Amino acid sequence: MLYDRDIREPLFLFLEGMYGKIRILEEKTTGSARADAVMVLENALCGIEIKSDADSYARLPGQVAAYDGYYDYNMAVIGLSHVRHIEEHLPPYWGIITAEQTGDGGLDFYMMRRPRPNPNADIRLKLTLLWRPEVTHILERCHLPTLKTVSKARSRERLLEWVPEALLHRLISDELFERDYTLIAEEIDRYRKEQGHPARKRRKAKPAGRKSRA
Repeated sequence: MLYDRDIREPLFLFLEGMYGKIRILEEKTTGSARADAVMVLENALCGIEIKSDADSYARLPGQVAAYDGYYDYNMAVIGLSHVRHIEEHLPPYWGIITAEQTGDGGLDFYMMRRPRPNPNADIRLKLTLLWRPEVTHILERCHLPTLKTVSKARSRERLLEWVPEALLHRLISDELFERDYTLIAEEIDRYRKEQGHPARKRRKAKPAGRKSRA
């Protein structure tokens, strides 16, 4: 029986070999759900839901609905126990990758169905995945005003108004490729201080997302 923890590391290496330049962000809050992983591509984001042999389909409908709002592509990575019925539980544009143990204790992955563009993706929701400094940096790159009194929501709207959507997808990926979890707490504290708010209590930093070696 394959468990989630058995699948992750070999899966990320498999995806790197298939797609080249990627970054993996794990356990990403996605609306009312939490994505097991998000694969950052140069012009798109792909949500990844892992269904190991130990998992059921009980939460999958809500997860599908949440993923579909945020990500340009989505895929499920499944243990072989799910092969017969997984397609009954996923929209046809979701990709499916199977994970199978080999005789030497390794894992083989097979692209059972390639992901197709998600027709329900909403770039407004996708922009909410960015932190304020990342939104500000995109505004700066596009030579747009970055007034400190403007809310993050209004800043996102400004991007939607003035930046072509195709370019915005690439700029979002650029920010996520460069995201540094070790620095963001300091940037948020600096912003709150400028706004006259007390600094938040520091939490233990999350591990940085994995980057491909490409």
